Amino acid sequence: MGWRERIGRVIFETDTPAARAFDVVLLWAIVASVVAVVLESVPSFRADYGPLLRRVEWAFTLAFTVEYVLRLLTAGRERRYAFSFFGLVDLLAILPAYLALLLGASPYLAVLRALRLLRVFRVFKLARYLGEASVLAQALAASRAKITVFLTFVLTVVLVVGAFMYVIEGPERGFDSIPTSVYWAIVTLTTVGYGDISPQTPLGRTLAAALMILGYAVIAVPTGIVTTELARAGDGREASRRRAAERRICGDCGLTGHGEDAKYCRRCGAALPERSSS
Repeated sequence: MGWRERIGRVIFETDTPAARAFDVVLLWAIVASVVAVVLESVPSFRADYGPLLRRVEWAFTLAFTVEYVLRLLTAGRERRYAFSFFGLVDLLAILPAYLALLLGASPYLAVLRALRLLRVFRVFKLARYLGEASVLAQALAASRAKITVFLTFVLTVVLVVGAFMYVIEGPERGFDSIPTSVYWAIVTLTTVGYGDISPQTPLGRTLAAALMILGYAVIAVPTGIVTTELARAGDGREASRRRAAERRICGDCGLTGHGEDAKYCRRCGAALPERSSS
């Protein structure tokens, strides 16, 4: 086994002590680097420990850079890894620091490396959580058409109400343009209510009150849509599990209905056939 294969097994696999130790150390390093970036944004910490925190941050950045290069060299399919989800996340973990050095961008975008903590699901074999995430993704995909129609309606409402408010209140009361009035309509419709702009005339306040009441209905609509699709996706997944359980038949006694992770028949104790990957 060459050096690339040996390093690749440690970096990409989780079934050996060395690989698991590497992943655990990596997760703690990610947490420590994010904490360093967050602390450096606090004025009191920056005044007392700014140089130290910056050195710590660059030490982590260089370590993550070496790790990223090693992943590219040992991935086997470099292009596939580089454009995969985790490959892009690994790149985002180091890119902000270099952009801050070369282009003067904000170094605090380094907190994006917190996304790398998603590896905890792979490291600690938390596959059941990934399964639940797939149900959520399925529900969101099924809701896409309804959400698109809903957002179109909302954008139309805020545009129309914003235009009316611009005509009613005018620049002298803070509504100095239609975009500013649309901004006010969005803040009001979503019940955020910053209060930086507010209507002063009776007609403007009446329109604002109507928009506020509509806002409560608007909040309920996407919640109901996604909740319904989540229930459907969950029911479909449970039905799939039941069908998979029914297909697992004991070869000795013929009992069906075994769980996905069952290895032995619950009636006679005989070994069950391996679960089909399909």
